[in-house]
Amino acid sequence: MTSTGHLRILGLGPGPLAWRTPEVETALAEAEHVFGYTPYIARLPATISAQRHASDNGDELLRARAALQLAASGARVAVVSGGDAGIFGMASAVFEAIDQGEAAWRDLDVLVLPGLSVMLAAAARLGAPLGHDFCVLSLSDRLKPWSIIERRLQAANHGDLALALYNPASQSRRQQLEQALACLRQGRGDETVAMIARDIGGADERVAITSLGALNPADIDMRCLLLVGSSTTRLITRPGRAPLVYTPRHYP
Repeated sequence: MTSTGHLRILGLGPGPLAWRTPEVETALAEAEHVFGYTPYIARLPATISAQRHASDNGDELLRARAALQLAASGARVAVVSGGDAGIFGMASAVFEAIDQGEAAWRDLDVLVLPGLSVMLAAAARLGAPLGHDFCVLSLSDRLKPWSIIERRLQAANHGDLALALYNPASQSRRQQLEQALACLRQGRGDETVAMIARDIGGADERVAITSLGALNPADIDMRCLLLVGSSTTRLITRPGRAPLVYTPRHYP
């Protein structure tokens, strides 16, 4: 028997309500239950009447299974992520739970609704650093070995791709950032443009433009996104105004 419930996997975007899509707002208004990481649940406005189920970082599969069980029972359920749910977010966790879980979950009405990724918001603040080919990596080795991360950094160097680096460092994970920067400096050179974007769209928003050689790892934590240019990425200085960074669409 097909469930009358549904599951919506939502990207809340990285910042203000204005950055959230109308489609996501409609899904939140229709939901009877909302699951998510505690800081993301806290961002939901008081007008959302759904019952809230907040949980900690690292509980993604448990969160996904609980949401699927409620949807299978007939409830209208939403699972939220910051940014876009399909980029290092809850969409993958939900599908992993479906893949490994109860047969009935495969027949559920499940949709992923896109959100604004923080890398796009950060790039817009800085200019157009991702204006040509680029790749996206997470520097967290909690779910994959460091050897894989290092190999992918080397491949990005070899391909001369601009980079968006999520989860660059935490209080307990500092050595990995040092190793990543050493790899990037060796492959790209100290003069390569590097950008730090902190709390984009939030109260503590800051962006800093520097170089790989001058970048200070102490300035980076989990609230930051690190952007690294390719060999063609350029910095435009503007007297009295913030500089702009862009990567040309043509390649010499």
